[in-house]
Amino acid sequence: MSRAQNKEFQEWWNKQRERNRDIFSGDVYSAAGEDDALITVEIRTPAVDPDKDRIRARTARQLSWLYLLKFQQLAASVAWIASSFVYLVRTANRRIATDSPPSLSPSPSSTSARLYRAIKGFLAVVILLLCLELAAYFKGWHFTPPSVASAEAAGEVVYARWLEIRATYLAPPLQSLTNVCIVLFLIQSVDRLVLVLGCFWIKLRQIKPVAAMEYPATAVDEGDRVEDYPMVLVQIPMCNEREVYQQSIAAVCILDWPKERMLVQILDDSDELDVQLLIKAEVQKWQQRGVRILYRHRLIRTGYKAGNLKAAMNCEYVKDYEFVAIFDADFQPPPDFLKKTVPHFKGNEDVALVQTRWSFVNKDENLLTRLQNINLSFHFEVEQQVNGVFINFFGFNGTAGVWRIKALEDCGGWLERTTVEDMDIAVRAHLCGWKFIYLNDVKCLCELPESYEAYKKQQYRWHSGPMQLFRLCFFDILRSKVSAAKKANMIFLFFLLRKLVLPFYSFTLFCVILPLTMFFPEADLPAWVVCYIPGIMSILNIIPAPRSFPFIVPYLLFENTMSVTKFSAMISGLFKFTSSYEWIVTKKLGRSSEADLVAYAESKPLVENQGLQRSSSDSGLTKLGTVKKAGKAKRNRLYRTELALAMILLAASARSLLSAQGIHFYFLLFQGITFMVVGLDLIGEQVS
Repeated sequence: MSRAQNKEFQEWWNKQRERNRDIFSGDVYSAAGEDDALITVEIRTPAVDPDKDRIRARTARQLSWLYLLKFQQLAASVAWIASSFVYLVRTANRRIATDSPPSLSPSPSSTSARLYRAIKGFLAVVILLLCLELAAYFKGWHFTPPSVASAEAAGEVVYARWLEIRATYLAPPLQSLTNVCIVLFLIQSVDRLVLVLGCFWIKLRQIKPVAAMEYPATAVDEGDRVEDYPMVLVQIPMCNEREVYQQSIAAVCILDWPKERMLVQILDDSDELDVQLLIKAEVQKWQQRGVRILYRHRLIRTGYKAGNLKAAMNCEYVKDYEFVAIFDADFQPPPDFLKKTVPHFKGNEDVALVQTRWSFVNKDENLLTRLQNINLSFHFEVEQQVNGVFINFFGFNGTAGVWRIKALEDCGGWLERTTVEDMDIAVRAHLCGWKFIYLNDVKCLCELPESYEAYKKQQYRWHSGPMQLFRLCFFDILRSKVSAAKKANMIFLFFLLRKLVLPFYSFTLFCVILPLTMFFPEADLPAWVVCYIPGIMSILNIIPAPRSFPFIVPYLLFENTMSVTKFSAMISGLFKFTSSYEWIVTKKLGRSSEADLVAYAESKPLVENQGLQRSSSDSGLTKLGTVKKAGKAKRNRLYRTELALAMILLAASARSLLSAQGIHFYFLLFQGITFMVVGLDLIGEQVS
């Protein structure tokens, strides 16, 4: 029996068929039911969109505009590169035309002058060799070297003789020197790796010095027992520090310490009368506010900073004080600085020094300050911390530290025999059996040099002084009563490896040997020495400053560039040249930052409690945006030694290109460009 027909369903189906005409197409099929009702289904193929051609045309037009936009971007990039190159050429021409002779060439008797003359001779040899290799390349001798027996033309005979001399007499000693530098490089790399592993161990085990007692975090008031606070002498040695004297004096005057238990000494060595009057007026202002602060000025400025500190320690009233805190003129300690450092002396009678970390207000000012921040972050985070935890010895940084006065007197006090009086006093204190403590979590604001000229002078003093000191104290180390392990650490690691070997192999390997191996292919310098190991060491160096990771390649190239200055300074100090005893105060700009204002805001209740109300005009903190003082006009300079080395490296890169040496070519090219940028003084502060 057949099922009854559902007319409602049939009507619904027909409506759906009408709606879907645009979807289905084809033949029409019929089906008859009992009442001859028909259900028709129309199936058709998808219809072609009449706008399809128009859509295709529009898509082609869009692609044309897209390619045109990419072409415009490429043209803009090429124009930017061309304009940058033109700017570089114009800058070089302007600086060559306007630079004065003293900046172009150092004094004839200095180490830098001797090194420059040697590099000029090296450049002449490199250019001669490059011309010879270019001639051989175009003659086809580069790929099929002629022998003396088969040579016919005079040129072939000369080139064949040169190949014999090069392979027999010149390449072997160059290869020997290369092997020595590679060994030194590997030893120094292992030392750097051990330091990093020690730092990781400290972080993993959360090792840090713990004080036997703590002072309350609240500000000192009348009700506190002043007997619990030892007598502290605060010293600020300065010399013509026009830009920073206010903020440094203000920072120490608001230290959270009982005012009757602290005395501030402003040790002014300025030879400019107006600066002396300004500093003296600032001291009188704080004296009127109840701060125990004295102004001292020497008529005879002997011994530079060491002589200044020595004269201050000879005062009769110093015997009443137990500790002395030392700050350079651009340092701004936090108000609780003494509360965080002095407690570490309690119960540790053999501790002579508590050193704190530096923090920089202008580390993002330009490329030069960013690269300095990488270097110094590794120094404080890794070197100082690891040596402080595992050895209890490190070099005093000359500032932002607290000394036990008894330890200073025990090791002979400040001496004027070197330009690194801070390292000198630290070495002598360590040989007398005293220990040091480093506090990585206590930071003291300071300023980085923003111009390459100031940074170059600073690095010269920092690398010539240790060699002076090594000559003077070598036999003292051998005769001292400290253990053999401490003697070995001080001689081989502290002095030789980190102060002598590092600048020696950096300059010799990357500025002398590498270019020569391009012209003496018989002497081989492996690619892992040129690229891979330095890259790994740069990554290790940048770990304490992870935000600076994008600058890892500029950092590697710039450190190799600075090796010429460090090498010259090391030689000067080691062989007792006159230039190693020159002391030039690092130029400061008085930079301030939002951190200064925050620190002042946090210390405002302390200032009010001590009755040291300060107006906005005499707060001691310079405003954001340094006001340029009237004085000697600044300008960017040319550095001939760096420019000569740039030409040597670029010539070597051209020779490497002829031999299709990939890694060596790129390294030499970019290293040569870096020397060029530094030689034109384009890396630091730019003065129009």
